[in-house]
Amino acid sequence: MKALMMTWLSALLLMFSTLAQADLTIEITRGSDRATPIAVVPFAADGESLPEDVAQIISDNLQRSGYFEPLDRQAMYDRPSSGDEVQFGQWRGLDVRYLVVGRVSREGDGYRIRYELMDVSGSRRMLGESVTASRNELRGGAHYISDQIFEAVTGIRGAFSTRIAYVTAQGAGDDMRFALYVADADGHNSQEVLSSREPILSPAWSPDGRKLAYVSFETERPAIYIQELATGQRVRATSFEGINGAPAWSPDGRRLAMALSKDGQPEIYIMDVASRNFERITNNSNIDTEPSWSPDGRSLLFTSDRSGGPQLYRYTLGSGEIERLTFTGNYNARGRFAPDGESIFLVHRSSNGYQIARQDLGSGRLVVISESRWDESPSVSPNGTMVIFATQQGNSGVLGAVSADGRASYRLPSAQGDVREPAWSPFLN
Repeated sequence: MKALMMTWLSALLLMFSTLAQADLTIEITRGSDRATPIAVVPFAADGESLPEDVAQIISDNLQRSGYFEPLDRQAMYDRPSSGDEVQFGQWRGLDVRYLVVGRVSREGDGYRIRYELMDVSGSRRMLGESVTASRNELRGGAHYISDQIFEAVTGIRGAFSTRIAYVTAQGAGDDMRFALYVADADGHNSQEVLSSREPILSPAWSPDGRKLAYVSFETERPAIYIQELATGQRVRATSFEGINGAPAWSPDGRRLAMALSKDGQPEIYIMDVASRNFERITNNSNIDTEPSWSPDGRSLLFTSDRSGGPQLYRYTLGSGEIERLTFTGNYNARGRFAPDGESIFLVHRSSNGYQIARQDLGSGRLVVISESRWDESPSVSPNGTMVIFATQQGNSGVLGAVSADGRASYRLPSAQGDVREPAWSPFLN
């Protein structure tokens, strides 16, 4: 019981000593040995220099996915800007399977990006499009193009145009300040959502990507808030005595699952967002917390110590059946469903520490996919290909990410300070 309570409160125990910076940077820590070779040629620019390197953003996105290994620019003999200029034999000689070329030109107050995806082995054009972007949205245009390329090659919808939420802190002791941010999936274009002298925990995206639910201690006890991102308007959803924690939106956006201790030990409840009516889901003498919805909205995954230590259970709505899912090791918590509902991602403790693991729900097989010793708070990309989580780098808290198969990983540290409590948004268009 004590271990499970510490899991829920772990974010409160972090000691932050330096200033947290908003934007995050990418550090590739491990590439995939199955990555597909691709070359993203620097896009030609008409006229003035560009505020962003569109081709580099696309290349970084594709590499970060673990599905692609971009060719180093220094190895490019030629730099075509259209498919008509491509000499396929030259690129085949560099063992490149796919090639991306393009041009950026001014159009009014913004830009037009023309790009083409070429199949080198087949000597053909796979994809071509013209995209407009405002001066401040060149990165967004690059993310959109990355999504199209990723889906054209893999058949999987790209998630580069999604966003992440995370919590930072600065100072120490009485000077400590917490802030909730949202940013692009690559850590850029960060925006502060909330700043407080008290802890902020458990940000959770609504399924339409327009709201965040989170826990704030600004009234000196935990309360759950729902905030509109576009307007900043927010409402306090719960403020009961004791724990108000771990909010999780249902897939239809009409309900919030959460952990409340208003009736004794922490239990799982579901709140109707419109009516504020509550339904108690679990009822026992142990701790139940960290609910997460299945993609079809028919069941909840949650952490409980009812078996003597933190393990994951599934509650089926309607029947009320509760099934234990994890049996490997004596600590499994913070479970999250994969978007296809066929597996779950979780924090697993072994002799190597706390790491992110994936468990197949059909076979029950559990595989550790992260490498650090203090990994926590996993959140899955909406296409199921990547998992973002909180980890340690030296004495600092940073965000890490790993491919669902564990073959590729990267980190998103801030320039200074600590970053925690990541949450990946749903698809936003």
